[in-house]
Amino acid sequence: MTVSRIYQSAILNPGASLRLDEKASHHLGRVLRASVGEKLIIFNGQGGEYDALITHIDKKGVDVEVQAFRDKDVEPPIDIILAQGIARGEKMDFIIQKAVELGVRKVIPLITERCNVRLDNEREEKRLQHWQSVIISACEQSGRNRLPEVAAPVDWKQWLPRAKADVCFVLSPHVDAKLPALSLKPGMSVMVVIGPEGGLSGPEVAMAQQQGFSPLNLGPRVLRTETAALAALAVLQVKFGDFV
Repeated sequence: MTVSRIYQSAILNPGASLRLDEKASHHLGRVLRASVGEKLIIFNGQGGEYDALITHIDKKGVDVEVQAFRDKDVEPPIDIILAQGIARGEKMDFIIQKAVELGVRKVIPLITERCNVRLDNEREEKRLQHWQSVIISACEQSGRNRLPEVAAPVDWKQWLPRAKADVCFVLSPHVDAKLPALSLKPGMSVMVVIGPEGGLSGPEVAMAQQQGFSPLNLGPRVLRTETAALAALAVLQVKFGDFV
């Protein structure tokens, strides 16, 4: 039987009793039809996870007893950063979800020249909360116990001069450069920039190269933005991370 993994933004200690938040309680009590005595895994995004046991269920929520701590770590040896041109609707959700599954540490949504998504302050805040929810769900599903970060959307020209990582790539189907033969030590960072639907413009790719980004082409086929993100992250995990 599959044991549910639940994220809770709370201090967790063995032996403590905890009422799960509304979302988790609804998911367990109403969707999964969990019962008293059922085992869970709980994590708070700070590393490691806890065994837990459901002790009470009522209309208002679910109570659990926090049990033994397990110092489990499934994070890649390097920090992978995805700077992604904001894609429309569910495509961006898909990219973030799969990026979390593939081990990304941070997602930076970029407003680029060909980006068709424009967010005012209210919509930006709602979208950030939604993306954070996507990240939590992906961590619950994939077994990660440290929450990746999602940054606030930022304009390309404002962000680029401040972009930093030990190794930086800008993806483009219009360059010939392949992944260079180099290695990264544990704890180092690698960043990949991917455009939205329509890709990055020629001037944007040139600007990135002027800022020290290495151009990168993953092959002769032109990939959709959501495919490019997954392919690039998988390649980086094979080359520098923990894919074997």
